[in-house]
Amino acid sequence: MSETMNIEDYLAQGGVLTAPGNVPARYRGELMRLMSSFVDSELAASAGFAGSINFAPGIKERIAASRITLEKADHAERVLAVMGDFGTDTRRYQAQHDWAARVDRDSDLGATRREGDMRLSVFHYPITGWTDAVVMNVLQGLATGVQMTELTRISYAPLAEVFRDIAPREARHAELGLEGLARIVESGGQPEAQASLAYWRPRVAAGFGVANSGRYDTQARFGIRHTPNETLLARWNALADEHLAALGL
Repeated sequence: MSETMNIEDYLAQGGVLTAPGNVPARYRGELMRLMSSFVDSELAASAGFAGSINFAPGIKERIAASRITLEKADHAERVLAVMGDFGTDTRRYQAQHDWAARVDRDSDLGATRREGDMRLSVFHYPITGWTDAVVMNVLQGLATGVQMTELTRISYAPLAEVFRDIAPREARHAELGLEGLARIVESGGQPEAQASLAYWRPRVAAGFGVANSGRYDTQARFGIRHTPNETLLARWNALADEHLAALGL
């Protein structure tokens, strides 16, 4: 107990860990949960955007959707490799779910996770067309950017390094979405975009979790998290409002 408390004090003061061998059991559990959520979400996102490639109205849009599909899978592989350092069977892990599976469009999962599947609930919902794909990518891309401000500072150094490498490409995904949404609005697609925004915005918001989270308190003590859910949600709402207002949405 004394050794564990010393490590917690070290982490609370901004210390970092560098290898699986010096990671306390509870820290390991929280870290693995976070990595599983990221990997499952990226694999599900990749599968979802793969299905959207053929919705693309032109070659430029098809390339953008293909790039997002590829890079989401690559990001999952990079974080899964860190999980492998902790003993995860990476080949078995990536094949454990149908990542393209979706619930009915009118389902309301809130922030609920399905047993054994750690993807954010937003990645259980189906994409119905090109505008819907672009709107979802914009909102979730901005949310990922906000979350990256946490992930790049995580106290497990090898994982923080991976997230720092991933962050610029995730930011580019959001930029591609905003470019696509601007073209949709310019071509008269504002009503359809507004309908998709009404559908996706609460579902993306649910991914930030609940306010005053007890899990956050635990993760903050370990240096795995630094900013409460409600603060990250407020940042995302402000960012989304700013970008959407600039497009007349």
